[in-house]
Amino acid sequence: MRRPLRHALKMLSELSQGIRLAESDAPSQRQVIAFFGGVYSNYLALQALLEDAVRRGARCLYCLGDIGAFGPFPDRVCEILRQTGIPVIQGNYDNSVGSGLADCQCGYTDPRDNYFAKVSYDYTFRHTSSDNKVWLQKLPSQIRLQMGPYRVLLCHGSPRKTNEFLWESTTSDAFLNWLFEKFDTDVIIGTHTGLYWHREPSRGKHFINCGAIGRPPNDGETTVVYSILSTGPVEQLSRASCAADPMPGKVWPWVSAAEACRPKVAAEARAAARAERAGVRGESDAGGLSVDFVRLAYDYERLASDMAAEQLSAEFIETIRTGWWTTCNEILPAKERSRGIY
Repeated sequence: MRRPLRHALKMLSELSQGIRLAESDAPSQRQVIAFFGGVYSNYLALQALLEDAVRRGARCLYCLGDIGAFGPFPDRVCEILRQTGIPVIQGNYDNSVGSGLADCQCGYTDPRDNYFAKVSYDYTFRHTSSDNKVWLQKLPSQIRLQMGPYRVLLCHGSPRKTNEFLWESTTSDAFLNWLFEKFDTDVIIGTHTGLYWHREPSRGKHFINCGAIGRPPNDGETTVVYSILSTGPVEQLSRASCAADPMPGKVWPWVSAAEACRPKVAAEARAAARAERAGVRGESDAGGLSVDFVRLAYDYERLASDMAAEQLSAEFIETIRTGWWTTCNEILPAKERSRGIY
């Protein structure tokens, strides 16, 4: 295992044991937390995220669900998440797999969308171990935490429904403000749609879709997206919300020491070339909450090869290699769909 990944897991371990910054250092520090969702069995992106988030100063990480789907070897992401102790929200996919349901409860209405959803779900269900199914079934549907002055609610789709699609172009400020009032919170963070966005519909109230790390956001780039939020001094953060049961130094059997968590040179070169344009997009409010969307490079060619070896749909593989969605486009509103090529 590469040293930076060991360092990431060691940091998670220290957090879970309550090791904090020295008191003299605390006043100058900010809470920095990473949020990610839509893992879709992309174990390579998840490994890359562990390293990247810690390098960017994240002191805790949260997963907002949909662990399986789309990609190969769903047990690998389950193993990483369970061993690092990262808190995980139950997505619709996780509920279906854990409960032994016949479909993913994705919320699609178009026959083509549902066809590919079924293909993906059947593979994921067959390749998820009984032990991991039990774990998925027990995951919480929501997590609440405090970041400085902000009450934060983590969910998968929306606080009122796990598989609700909240699209940037069709979700009104009035509806978001209703959610804040209804669920007594200042910040709502979700995923589900696979497309990242952030809005402050009223002062100090934020809705954030943290993006997805399982597949690109339909923009022709092979990178995936997760979010980092920061605010306030780090000593205000409750330890209970950090990773609880990590295993530092773990070497997963499918990762060689030379390969662990390492994107291909080509991916790194593309990421470097785009760094100024799309590496991190940051926004903040007057109260000091910063929201950064991070473009994450990983070994997408290896993932595509794994998918091909597992005989997953050619349409799924094309998305990984090109950055354009080839499936599940029918659910997209007109504005979001116009950004793609299909």
